[in-house]
Amino acid sequence: MMNPRATVIERLQEIVGIANVLTTRADVEPYVVDWRDRYHGAASAVVRPGNTAEVAAVVGACAAANVALVPQGGNTGMCGAATPDATGRQIVLSLGRMRSVRALDCANATITVDAGVTLASVQAAAREAGLLFPLSLASEGSCTIGGNLSTNAGGTAVLRYGNARDLVLGVEAVLADGRIWDGLRGLRKDNTGYDLKQLFIGSEGTLGVITAAVLKLFPAPRTRVTALVAVTELARAVDLLRALQQAVGDRLVGFELASGFALHLSRKHHPGSPDPLPGHPWYALLQVDDSAADAPLAAQIEAVLAEAAESGIVADATIAQSQEQADRLWALRENISEAQRREGQNIKHDISVPISAIPRFADETGAAILAAFPGARLVIFGHLGDGNLHYNVAAPEGSDARRFLEHTPQVNRIVHDRVVATGGSISAEHGIGQLKRDELAHYKAPLDLELMRRLKTALDPNGLLNPGKVL
Repeated sequence: MMNPRATVIERLQEIVGIANVLTTRADVEPYVVDWRDRYHGAASAVVRPGNTAEVAAVVGACAAANVALVPQGGNTGMCGAATPDATGRQIVLSLGRMRSVRALDCANATITVDAGVTLASVQAAAREAGLLFPLSLASEGSCTIGGNLSTNAGGTAVLRYGNARDLVLGVEAVLADGRIWDGLRGLRKDNTGYDLKQLFIGSEGTLGVITAAVLKLFPAPRTRVTALVAVTELARAVDLLRALQQAVGDRLVGFELASGFALHLSRKHHPGSPDPLPGHPWYALLQVDDSAADAPLAAQIEAVLAEAAESGIVADATIAQSQEQADRLWALRENISEAQRREGQNIKHDISVPISAIPRFADETGAAILAAFPGARLVIFGHLGDGNLHYNVAAPEGSDARRFLEHTPQVNRIVHDRVVATGGSISAEHGIGQLKRDELAHYKAPLDLELMRRLKTALDPNGLLNPGKVL
């Protein structure tokens, strides 16, 4: 008698072609290990559909055979949401072949793309049309739109443009039974009942598989100012943020925070990176854009920084004099995550805290961690403009990084207890995945969890879409 699972594999091969059903260990391996090398799973196959119809057929075939699927985009996630479990019974559904730009409507300022299109490709398509897609992440060259939406990605421009869900007008998704829900509408106003697309955005593939999206575009900036600012304490960075917002309003696109140690790691692992303002404990990287070619942004920013220096808010500052200088400053910030990966595994926290509470939170949490784990290294950076910190705890210099991970529950409790005490969130932009599933159960209100489980049961009654993630 034929193995039922072999029958599923054969059916999948019929749907997408033998070449797009990977089963050998060498072929499967890149899809079952997460980017951080923290989660290692196994899969009976990796299926690579080329269009929405094939996704629907794959999902339907797996539903009929009661086989679980793990949707995957660029596999750049931080919480293990796209990694299968270790049983070897799950199938990875990779959308990386779905790379079509379906439409670009300049008059409507929208672009419709497949889920497998990389974020950088969407940015480039918008730029060629004289427009802007503002979502920007360090992994934008490899992360995909489907993954960005499944985790409700944030990035460096949330301060002005919002998270991924704020940039989406319509979504196409394949449901757990293989049916296609077509919500690809490019409307700014659609008041016809529940906003169903929002169920899929941020659900990490547990409610449906996003296969395409209609995204908002914006006027391209024609004037841009980038500056790196040094401050002596976090409270001064908050003061500077407020001063800039008062001076330039929503033209302040990004306001990034990085500790001196975080930038040290970035330079250590990326030789040749700039160090224009050495020796300070905290830095803010800011970007201000205007769609007008003659906007006097440079003069405005110089005036704000000069006044801030006179009042003691700013210790030092430098303004990029060219796009190349600006790119190097941004690379210094964006390379922090990769530098941490090269330095060794660490205990990551992607948290959101009211901006006004950040200085006190950082002081109290840092003191508590160092009291419990002397010598621990705090790698703090993130998007101060929207209250999102990447508050990471690394092993003491020279100690075993993997063994230090054994302290994750204790470190999490120190950090997350203080986050929640401020009215914050334990996940700002990376999602829950499997990394924070238990933490979510610990902190989320019982009614919140009940409603989430009801949604999961309603849309995926057999629990076959990305099981073990989020809930």
